[in-house]
Amino acid sequence: MTLENISQNKVYQGWHKQYSHHSSSLQCDMQFAIFLPPNARQGEPVPVLYWLSGLTCSDQNFMQKAGAFRKAAELGIAIVAMDTSPRGEQVADDDNYDLGQGAGFYLNATQAPWAEHYRMYDYVTQELPKLIEANFPVSNRKAIAGHSMGGHGALTIGLKNPQQYCSISAFSPIVNPMQCPWGQKAFSAYLGHDIETWKPYDSCELIKQTDCQLPILVDQGDADNFLLEQLHTDTLVEAAKNYPGEINIRMQAGYDHSYFFISSFIEEHLAFHSQFLNA
Repeated sequence: MTLENISQNKVYQGWHKQYSHHSSSLQCDMQFAIFLPPNARQGEPVPVLYWLSGLTCSDQNFMQKAGAFRKAAELGIAIVAMDTSPRGEQVADDDNYDLGQGAGFYLNATQAPWAEHYRMYDYVTQELPKLIEANFPVSNRKAIAGHSMGGHGALTIGLKNPQQYCSISAFSPIVNPMQCPWGQKAFSAYLGHDIETWKPYDSCELIKQTDCQLPILVDQGDADNFLLEQLHTDTLVEAAKNYPGEINIRMQAGYDHSYFFISSFIEEHLAFHSQFLNA
């Protein structure tokens, strides 16, 4: 598969690089960004944290705003950030920010007109990791993390694929999309109206029946204006009482939904993942 290097910038003795490629899963051209720490070289592969961003974001929001590079360079962790949906004139879209391009919800759509391109679950779990491992000095040791819609993606993908990842973390995740306006709108469009088909993409439903034991860290700001209507962290707290692994759900006083929040705790998340990526 051909990769086109769009840009590269040296940072903390490592490299931030952005690429485009044609995705067979999504049937369109996609972009992703990768941070390679200074110790990433042939013969010394490094582990990877896959980052999933939220509604309206691209591969660049996290890379430009999170302030993750210094700690990732210190810990020797590569970071891969991808786009949040398929893109292009031929890709179905919607006039609203919470459906269509920029709002893929990290699932495999089954309903027209979305099913042709919206297969972000396959892209995240299969296509992109194979591409990264074939073209960069990284190992197959992976962790997954995300924010908001991307926190939903990180939790659901990690819980369903514990053999692929070492750890999971999330900031302000949409944990119970079956019961919130964002999730209900997206799931109805992408998956149809049979609610049984929604459950595999709902963290609170998954955690009730999972045998996954991956360590999980969740940070949620108590000043988040989406907390009550969209995020439902309290539902995850209740569901997590029966989780067979280690899960730490932290309410952070005064923090909102923004990258100011993420940048305040991203180094703790990287240190959390490092324990398991480098075990």
